[in-house]
Amino acid sequence: MITDMFSKERVCFELKSGSKDQVLSELIEILAADGKINDKQKFKEAVLHREEEFSTGIGMGIAIPHGKSDAVTEASIAFGKSTKGIDFDSMDGEPAHFFFLLAIPTESNDVHLRALSEIARKLMHADVRERLLKADNFEEFIEVFN
Repeated sequence: MITDMFSKERVCFELKSGSKDQVLSELIEILAADGKINDKQKFKEAVLHREEEFSTGIGMGIAIPHGKSDAVTEASIAFGKSTKGIDFDSMDGEPAHFFFLLAIPTESNDVHLRALSEIARKLMHADVRERLLKADNFEEFIEVFN
């Protein structure tokens, strides 16, 4: 279940970042502070390597960057929201407002693919994105996914 990968320690309802690189660093910092990754630089390299293939800014204000690395101690997701929006090289050319950074251990199976598709499926609906934009605490946030 995707909700098991979320935690109130890994959500930020107003990112300070102004760029794609800063968003990744800010979310990686959250994962590291919660003990889910043990090497920030190594994990960031894995995420950036994935971004080079093609941007994980899927459009509709959503970005789902992810990385598979042995720097990850437990499969988890950090969520960040930017009310003003951040250019994330999204497919539709629009700024992203919702960022789901998936941290996946190297030896993991397809857990990240299930998480990716579940997030994308939920957020295809405008009403779900609207609720997420209004969420300002973990309870409201997790309710969107239940």
